[in-house]
Amino acid sequence: MKEGKKRRRLVIVANRLPITIKKNGEKFKFHQSPGGLISGLNTYLEGKHETFSDYIWVGWPGITVREEEKENVKEKLKKFKCYSVFLPEKGMENFYNGFCNSTLWPLFHYFPSYVRYKEEYWNFYNDVNKIFCDALMEILREGDIVWIHDYHLMLLPKILRDKIQNISIGFFLHIPFPSYELFRLLPRKWQKNILEGILGADLIGFHTHGYVQHFLRSIIRVLGYDHEMGKIYGDRVIKADVFPMGIDFNKFNRSIDDMNVRKNFRKIKTILKNFKIVFSIGRLDYTKGIINHLQGYELFLEKNQQWHNKVVLVLVLVPSRVGVEHYQTMKRQIDEYIGKINGKFGNIKWTPINYQFTSLPFEILTSYYAISDVALITPLRDGMNLIAKEYIATRSDEKGVLILSEMAGASKELVEAIIINPNSLEEMADALKQSLEMPMEEQIRHNKIMRDRLRRYDIIKWGNDFISELLSMKEEQKCLEMKLLKNSDERIMIKDYINANKRIIFLDYDGTLVPFANHPENAAPGNEILEILGKISSDNKNYVILTSGRDRKTLQEWFGNFNIGFVAEHGAYIKERDCEWKLIRKLDTKWKSKILSIFQDYVDRVPYSFIEEKDFSVVWHYRKSDPEMASQKAKELMDGIINFTANLDVQVLQGKKVIEVRNGGVNKGSAAMQFTNEYYDFVLAIGDDWTDEDLFRILPKDAYTIRVGVFQSYSRFNLHNHLDVVKLLKKLCSNNSYSEFINP
Repeated sequence: MKEGKKRRRLVIVANRLPITIKKNGEKFKFHQSPGGLISGLNTYLEGKHETFSDYIWVGWPGITVREEEKENVKEKLKKFKCYSVFLPEKGMENFYNGFCNSTLWPLFHYFPSYVRYKEEYWNFYNDVNKIFCDALMEILREGDIVWIHDYHLMLLPKILRDKIQNISIGFFLHIPFPSYELFRLLPRKWQKNILEGILGADLIGFHTHGYVQHFLRSIIRVLGYDHEMGKIYGDRVIKADVFPMGIDFNKFNRSIDDMNVRKNFRKIKTILKNFKIVFSIGRLDYTKGIINHLQGYELFLEKNQQWHNKVVLVLVLVPSRVGVEHYQTMKRQIDEYIGKINGKFGNIKWTPINYQFTSLPFEILTSYYAISDVALITPLRDGMNLIAKEYIATRSDEKGVLILSEMAGASKELVEAIIINPNSLEEMADALKQSLEMPMEEQIRHNKIMRDRLRRYDIIKWGNDFISELLSMKEEQKCLEMKLLKNSDERIMIKDYINANKRIIFLDYDGTLVPFANHPENAAPGNEILEILGKISSDNKNYVILTSGRDRKTLQEWFGNFNIGFVAEHGAYIKERDCEWKLIRKLDTKWKSKILSIFQDYVDRVPYSFIEEKDFSVVWHYRKSDPEMASQKAKELMDGIINFTANLDVQVLQGKKVIEVRNGGVNKGSAAMQFTNEYYDFVLAIGDDWTDEDLFRILPKDAYTIRVGVFQSYSRFNLHNHLDVVKLLKKLCSNNSYSEFINP
């Protein structure tokens, strides 16, 4: 096992490489790329890891490279453990500035009026994700762990999964996942493809519980996939979970010991020695709420004249998308507002706002963190915001106050900060006053708790947790896949089938032989199923029993021409070959009228739901209803009906988009015992839900029991879906005569 781990390689896939290439004449120059994601992942990759021994980073190098230069660039990037994805200039423009930052970025950050819905952008987004996949296919090797990052590459997990079925893929979204009400603003095709793209991963990570819930709600509403505690079951099990990104705590905690940091610290202190310092830094972006900062600070100065000439707001605005007109307009507005505040309140000795439009190197940034009395971090919406964590980590003296927007993901961890709504200028002004007047003991108490938390869950812990959970999900998938009916198992089964003299075969119907339909009567068998049943039941060695939750009348109407046995209503009725229908035991149905009344209330409340009444059971169907509302109402109904029936001899069953109440003591297992009094040297049972588990439990251990779907089960084997069942049955009965059983 350890040797296997040593051979593993982690493949990081992100829009940008950690190295940016710039061309000077005919020579390429390589520089460290900016950004919190890149610096955080670099720190993680440079550490020691038990789960992988090597890594490579795949991404765009920040420049369009001519065809004849590509091999040269690839070779030079090897020493940085990087592999370049080459993109055409027009493709990058429509992909990055187009779909990524003109469609996804504003929508996912709750600025729907800024969203541009252009089919051209969407097409380029598809194309670039495919180009990334092609680049990965050039370098991937067996055992690689692929970790795909952020909103630029949400289609890539599925594209890659379609190429390599068993590969380990993790996906992490570093921005918010919006509520369904916003996500649904995208065209339906885009919604579906984005969600299916993300579900190509084995593990999907988000910064907060809220983002996970928004994602899970969207897959229910758009794709109809339900989940159990964040796990989505389909052809394989997938998990969506919370992994709040950490920082390199030790790097920031020890920064004040650096000689250059101390030098900058003394310089800032000399310039601003008579003032309390409020520090705010953010990218030039509408999501950062810079104007709100300024308006809140202005209101604070208006309400608190005692702080005039005593406080300075150091505002650092980091350049971003400088060439985009919208951002240039935003910068002009910010410049003008700063001028207004300084002109309104300032004097020859005091400038209320110290404004810098620049990127700060680490030594200067941490100097400001260390000296600032208050950090004002109030984005209008932010996936995480690592600046808030960096400020607290840098304060090894445990002093200072953090004012943090509740719209930032970090607010879910740094709850001891002063949490405000960035849209409320009153809250911001009051928070500034509270923070500047907070007693030192209270500052230390709050910061100590936050620092301990950040120390424990740093960037290394974050990365290790994600990769460990990803590998754990792969192990869980393998355990389930081990039960999938393999070709070797199938060959043994067919051989046993051929050699057997007396066979009994139990087949469920809905979800096993045919897919589920919106309405029960729409699932009538087609010619293919009738042919299969005709073939297999015509063999004198076979005794076929159709086990179903359906009523006996429907089963008789659809399959009465075949010489087979039946189990109807999940075991209430049985019919042996050449015999009449009979009750398995005497059953009381006085409870039905009460249950029907309750179910009718829910039919009235949940549009498109309906009731199916059988002799000894009542079923509430909600397959066609709004998935989210129906799911909530189903939980509510289950709680109520279980309490209501506590003293009644009934069972309450929740199946696939149905809730059924039936008489107690009735199940497919007890019904099947009526057919197994004789010895059979070949036993096969196939079913798709937990009502079939009763049957699997009572059959011999050497019976071929098969559960449809990738779930934990008492069955010996699993098949993916009803199509696999049909293929298997065709192989079993390929030589039998069947034509006389087909209805004319």
